[in-house]
Amino acid sequence: MQLLGRTVGLGHPLFLIAGPCVIESEALCLTVAETLRALADRTDMLVVFKASFDKANRSAGTSYRGCGMEEGLKILAKVRAETGLPVITDVHDAGQVRPVAEVVDMLQTPAFLARQTDLIVAAAASGRPVNIKKAQFMAPGDMNQVIAKARAAAAAAGTAQDNFLACERGSSFGYGNLVVDMRSLVQMRATDCPVVFDATHSVQLPGANGTSSGGQREFVAPLARAAVAVGVAGLFMETHPDPASALSDGPNAIPLHALSDMVISLTKLAEVAVSGG
Repeated sequence: MQLLGRTVGLGHPLFLIAGPCVIESEALCLTVAETLRALADRTDMLVVFKASFDKANRSAGTSYRGCGMEEGLKILAKVRAETGLPVITDVHDAGQVRPVAEVVDMLQTPAFLARQTDLIVAAAASGRPVNIKKAQFMAPGDMNQVIAKARAAAAAAGTAQDNFLACERGSSFGYGNLVVDMRSLVQMRATDCPVVFDATHSVQLPGANGTSSGGQREFVAPLARAAVAVGVAGLFMETHPDPASALSDGPNAIPLHALSDMVISLTKLAEVAVSGG
């Protein structure tokens, strides 16, 4: 498919969606975005900046959720204006879709909300590309019906019908743990959508820290390499200058200083995987 002016899919260069889990401040977002801009310039890779203005599914009610939609959209607009990077953010209910779509280049639907038909329909009808995350409780084949809903909504609205990404982010495995079945990356191709692998949420340990989730970032790189070897169109990675102090998902975030080298190594692996080497 065409994504923000680039052709993406198997056999085409990897693209990257990356940024901090949540908008903590304008300064943080610009710091991360400047590193991502440099990576995009160095590799000619499509890099999309991601940060959430609200995290509506935090483990505890006392956890930081974000700066809110109004302030968050201002910050995302500034990131795009100052760096030239396209931006993506989460929408959590149908009412958020229109105002968010007026500012950002892409929308994302959270994994927990993959079965929320009104949200999927509204996001699909917006005309923006949508990264649709597979829920932790869903089988890969279940994404066929989610994408079918999105395509039907896009057709009814008269917008592009092939504007969707199917994103794997791990599956629930017992209590407080996720696993990635690499077969899902192949099975989700049945949607006829580019498949994205969320390498950082896949190592999350939901609720492991009591009032917040834990994570095992040491497994991000191995899982990302495996996914690239299997074949994916793009990667999703959350990153932070100081993950230990991050206000959300720090345990599974990649330190910002390590992100570029990791991504470049993955693009080289992708070239070998595509060539059959």
